[in-house]
Amino acid sequence: PESGKEEADARSVFVNNVDWGATPEEVQQHFATCGTVNRVTILTDKFGNPKGYAYVEFLEADAVDNAIMLDNSELRGRQIKVMRKRTNVPGLKRGRGRGRGRGFYPRGRGYYGGYGYGYGGYGYAPRGRGRGRGYAPY
Repeated sequence: PESGKEEADARSVFVNNVDWGATPEEVQQHFATCGTVNRVTILTDKFGNPKGYAYVEFLEADAVDNAIMLDNSELRGRQIKVMRKRTNVPGLKRGRGRGRGRGFYPRGRGYYGGYGYGYGGYGYAPRGRGRGRGYAPY
């Protein structure tokens, strides 16, 4: 299932600074010149208030390049930022959303990612890392 998602992301752009009153239709019309808009997602917080950004997914991958040209164009009088949607970074997804509460290397560090950070990684590294080595040099 991942590949389908990444493929869709390769055909998508991330749009920032979208006016809160903008509707998906308006966003779609704004990007209609770039290619066939497959889907517009306007992100909202948990109360349903728009956050000011949107994803636009096209049917054609090359529409993305055209959409990037609309970076700094105006939508409802606001300058919007248009960027590629990045999922194609392997592992980025996993570390962010899902694996959060686990504390397992979301940052790709050797020990317990989220923890042990503020502590300089000592004393808190569960595998006895900091202890035997760092402290007692004998």
